Amino acid sequence: MKENKNDKKQTPKNFWIKKQTNFKPFAILILIVLILSLILQTLNNAQKYSDNDIALNELEQKFLSWSYSEILIDWNKAIATLSGKTVIENGIERVSRDIVILPKNDSINDLGLKNPQIQTKVAVKDKTSEEFWNEMLPTILTFILFLVIWLLLLGKMWGMSNSAMSFGKSRARLYDNKKDKVLFKDVAWAEEEKEELKEIVQFLKNPKKFKEIWAKIPRWTLLVWPPGTGKTMLARAVAGESDVPFLSISGSEFVEMFVWVWASRVRDLFASAKKIAPAIIFIDEIDAIGKKRWPGTWWWHDEREQTLNQILTEMDWFDNETNVIVMWATNRSDVLDKALLRPGRFDRKITVNLPNLPDREQILQIHASTKKVNWNIDYKSLASKTVWFSWADLWNLMNEAAIISARNDEKEVTEKRITEAFERLVMWLRKKSQVMNDFEKELTAYHEVWHAIVWKLLPNTDPVHKVSIVSRWGALWVTWFLPERDALLVSKDKYLDELATLYGGRAAEEVFYWKDKITTWASNDIERATSIARKMVTRYGMYPEIWAENFEWKLDSYSGTGEKPFVSDETIKKIDETVKRILKEAYEKAVKIITENKELHEKITKDLLAKEELSKEEFDAYFA
Repeated sequence: MKENKNDKKQTPKNFWIKKQTNFKPFAILILIVLILSLILQTLNNAQKYSDNDIALNELEQKFLSWSYSEILIDWNKAIATLSGKTVIENGIERVSRDIVILPKNDSINDLGLKNPQIQTKVAVKDKTSEEFWNEMLPTILTFILFLVIWLLLLGKMWGMSNSAMSFGKSRARLYDNKKDKVLFKDVAWAEEEKEELKEIVQFLKNPKKFKEIWAKIPRWTLLVWPPGTGKTMLARAVAGESDVPFLSISGSEFVEMFVWVWASRVRDLFASAKKIAPAIIFIDEIDAIGKKRWPGTWWWHDEREQTLNQILTEMDWFDNETNVIVMWATNRSDVLDKALLRPGRFDRKITVNLPNLPDREQILQIHASTKKVNWNIDYKSLASKTVWFSWADLWNLMNEAAIISARNDEKEVTEKRITEAFERLVMWLRKKSQVMNDFEKELTAYHEVWHAIVWKLLPNTDPVHKVSIVSRWGALWVTWFLPERDALLVSKDKYLDELATLYGGRAAEEVFYWKDKITTWASNDIERATSIARKMVTRYGMYPEIWAENFEWKLDSYSGTGEKPFVSDETIKKIDETVKRILKEAYEKAVKIITENKELHEKITKDLLAKEELSKEEFDAYFA
């Protein structure tokens, strides 16, 4: 019975249904017919007659002179049609009529229109049903027109009312575990994190075991990690292992321009989850509504605070009998309100970093299983190249490789296409329209080869992956270095070697082209070198003359404001002198290396100008 109950509760995909008002097509058709009828009637009347207003005595004179073919008394009007008289107006032939407003007389004889010798037809209009409809039809049609318009507007307002009522409803998506079930085995990374979440799975499967010893399960779990690391996938795996409904919503979906809506959606979400319990609620990007509260007078601040207060209330009202687990995710935990993070609310905080080398190898294999991939692929080698790639980045890599393979009419994805996709994602596409002249091309080659040589000869550097002078969307040229492992720390020696490498391009210009031919080629390298050197002094505390003190601006991560730490003029002078000395030593190191390896430099440059690109194997061959 319990299983059937859960299945029944998982059937609906939404917790609210938006009602729509459907208007019959014939209503619009009737409206069009009525309007056309009015227009046609007006045009017909206007085209048939040409009316002239005259006095009563003139009417009597024309009557006695046999000027009229007929006279029609219509209430207080006498409409006299002139005999055989027509006029041409705007190219239309019309019958000429005289119209007289009559005095209030009881007899036609009093009007002088009863003369037996004159055969002009004189008649009094009979208000029969036909005449009635001729007179009243325009009025009736006008009334119907306004009625139809009113009904249409009323229906529209009703639809808007229903839509407005739906603003307060939750927009959470309910995943069907039967069709889209995700298990821990599908998450080939984050092993330590999965161990932390297995307790939640056990509670949802067997809550009685925990209740018997009065244990309180962590109901509120905060997942903190960089974007694209698979937080939704891991949360769905918890739901899949527990075999319970999974409700997913983003924090930004609570946000609305109307007041009192944000908090209403929070209440509706938790109420809906309790109805289908046991269940898991997953709220992504919680920082959209859970930021630190600041004094403010704008409605947005007040509405966001009310939403946060409602969340805190829901968290406090959860008891041990409510089998609902709430998982939050954010990549900005530093901006969350302290009241939200206190013990008793967020019982567990799980931090997940980017996947390491073994994790990336497994993730690549999982993504490859969804594609037609050649069996002879070295996933370990591919994983070593994709340092700092997230789960989403790796998925994009394999998908891009599949697109390139399909573009070339290939039946499967090869390692060559994966490498091509990797270079495309990291270095962007080639820019064929960007053409350098001979001098620029030669200078670029000397510049990039120098980066590569210094990087190769210095001890604390990463291997050179590729040297290219091909213009791309991201850069006009590139010397590409790839680390051999996932480094967590950076040493002072590595920074110094990197500074020497960055200054290599400027040094090459001076050695091969003299100082009077220095260009702007090295501007970005100098900017990066200056930034690294200043951080070594002011942030990392790597120089004893300045000591290990942070002299950078201390900015608040939420407001973006802050204050500069107290620094004396003497200290500022020391910082500037130290930074200048570091950069000068790096430049001198670069000049020394390039001078000692001038012939090798020229040889590699000549080959690069001919090939435009040198692979890792081709470049390493020069130092074998």
